Amino acid sequence: MSSPPPAPSFLSELSRFPVLAAPMAGGASNPRLAAAVSEAGGLGFLAAGYKTADGMYQEIKQIRGATGRPFGVNLFMPQPRTSDPSAVEVYRQQLAGEAGWYETPLGDPESGRDDGYEAKLAILRDDPVPVVSFTFGCPAPEVLESFARAGTYTVVTVTTPEEAQAARWAGADALCVQGVEAGGHQGTHRDDPANDGTGIGLLALLGLVRAAVDLPLIATGGLMRGDQIAAVLAAGASAAQLGTAFLVCPESGANPLHKQAMTSPLFTRTELTRAFTGRPARGLANRFLREHGPYAPAAYPEVHHLTSGLRKAAAASGDPQGMALWAGQGHRLARELPAADLVATLVAEWREAAAAAGADTAGAVADQEGTR
Repeated sequence: MSSPPPAPSFLSELSRFPVLAAPMAGGASNPRLAAAVSEAGGLGFLAAGYKTADGMYQEIKQIRGATGRPFGVNLFMPQPRTSDPSAVEVYRQQLAGEAGWYETPLGDPESGRDDGYEAKLAILRDDPVPVVSFTFGCPAPEVLESFARAGTYTVVTVTTPEEAQAARWAGADALCVQGVEAGGHQGTHRDDPANDGTGIGLLALLGLVRAAVDLPLIATGGLMRGDQIAAVLAAGASAAQLGTAFLVCPESGANPLHKQAMTSPLFTRTELTRAFTGRPARGLANRFLREHGPYAPAAYPEVHHLTSGLRKAAAASGDPQGMALWAGQGHRLARELPAADLVATLVAEWREAAAAAGADTAGAVADQEGTR
C-alpha cells in the first residue's frame, strides 16, 4: 500500500508532527508551554489575547530564548459594539452579591475593547514570527497579505463552512476548524445569540469545510488521545490542535485549581455559557456557571471585563466554583504529563491507531525533517 500524501508544505516546515498546542488565553499558554511543545516536535502557540502589545512581545522573546523551533501567536479580532448597555447593567446588578462575597469590585465593562489589535499587528509585522492565527473573526485581505509578504503563515479559526469560505477569500493560508466540543471560547466570526446551541461537531464540520474550500485544515475540539488525532487526519485534516490535553501539563500556566478540576469527581460535565465573558465558551459546570449562565447577556468583551476581578478573587481564595474552568468535552481524559512526554505519547498513540486501521504509516507518521 502506498503512503498517504505528505502534509502541506507549510505544516512540514513548521513541525515534525501534526500536533499543535492550542492557544489558551488567560495564562495557560505561556512561553514555557509553547517552547516545550515546539521543542518536542509539535507546534506551540502563544495566546496574545488579554495581553498588552508589549506583554506579547516580551513573551515572544522568552519563547525565542527557549527554543529555535517554529511557534505561533494567536490574536483576538476586535469585536463590534453590538451589546445592549442596559442588559450589561442588569447583569452587573445581578453580580453584586458575588462582588460582596469575594470582597472585590466588579470591573469596568468598557476597558480594552479592541485588545490592542493594531499595536500587536505592527509588532508582528516588524519582527515576524512563523505563524499568526486569528480568533473571533477574519482579518481584512490586506492584513493577511502583509503577513504573507513578511513570510508569516496565517491561520483563521472557523466554525462553519461559510466562515471557511470567507477566510479563504481573504487569503488565509490555513483554517483551524473548531468543533463545538472545544473548550474555551467558540471562535465564531459573528456572535449571534440566535445560534446558541447550534454548533457543529468536529468530524461533521471537517467534512463540510472540506467540501467548501481547498485549504489545509487544522482540527480542534475535544481531542485528547492519539487515536482521535488519527481520526481527524483520516477525515481530511492536516494536523490536530489540542488545548485541554496540554492545560494540565506542568509547563502550563493554568491555575492549579483549574488543572485539578479537569479530572475531579466534583466536575463531571461541560456546558457552553456566556456567564463569564458574554461570549459562548465551554467550561466545567460549576456554581457560577449554573447560577448566572441563564441570565448573562451577549456582551463580549464587556462581561469579560465585568467578571475578571471576581474570577481572580475566586482563584485567590481557593474556590473553583467561582472560576472560569474552561475545558473541552474530553476533559476527563487529561493526563498530567510534561509537555514533551505528552507530545511523544500522542504521536505513539497516533502511530498505533494508524497501524491498527491498516494504513501504511511509513511516510505519514515519520518525522518530516527530511522534507524541509
